[in-house]
Amino acid sequence: MHPRGHGITIGTPRIYDLFAGIIFGGNRRRAYRQLLRAAGVRPGDRVLDIGCGPGFFARMLAEAVGATGAAVGIDAAPEMIEYATRKARRLTNCRFESGTAESLGFPDASFDVVVSSLMMHHLPDEVRLQAAREMRRVLRSSGTLLLADFAIPTRGGWRVVASLTGHAGDRWQRRATPLEPLIAEAEFSSLQSGDAPPWLHYVKATKP
Repeated sequence: MHPRGHGITIGTPRIYDLFAGIIFGGNRRRAYRQLLRAAGVRPGDRVLDIGCGPGFFARMLAEAVGATGAAVGIDAAPEMIEYATRKARRLTNCRFESGTAESLGFPDASFDVVVSSLMMHHLPDEVRLQAAREMRRVLRSSGTLLLADFAIPTRGGWRVVASLTGHAGDRWQRRATPLEPLIAEAEFSSLQSGDAPPWLHYVKATKP
């Protein structure tokens, strides 16, 4: 069943994977390794990836948590879930299911770490805070949240690439979605931020 979300979904996983590989210029894995380190994922952790798309980051998370941990990816597009499940078929600790950020189908305090990358800008403004509060709900006490979204380079060759792909206009500005005030309003603490070049800005926070 297709979940009833309020944001934009992408139903072309192979094209998405191909486009991501091209736009990151061979640096996609390096950028996501930086997110992985920033999130502080450890063996044995239970991790949720919201808006997992084709499952690229979720598979990295599954490898990081090891056999004693688990990585769960959710996405509102059933095509993404089907594709991600096939790609991760050799990872017994990695699974995918349909779901929406603003209404997570998990009990309270289910995860040690919650991550989401390149997803928040797909949600309408009025839904983003609800989604952040749902992320807080499913985290255990002292659990970690890591959100990442586009940070458009201000100069150089990457700025040219952003212009060619339509990501450098007024809609995008420097950052597609201001993450820090959103996370603060959702009552997270210990906010830290950084960049994972060439495209990603991330915010890490803790559930009190």
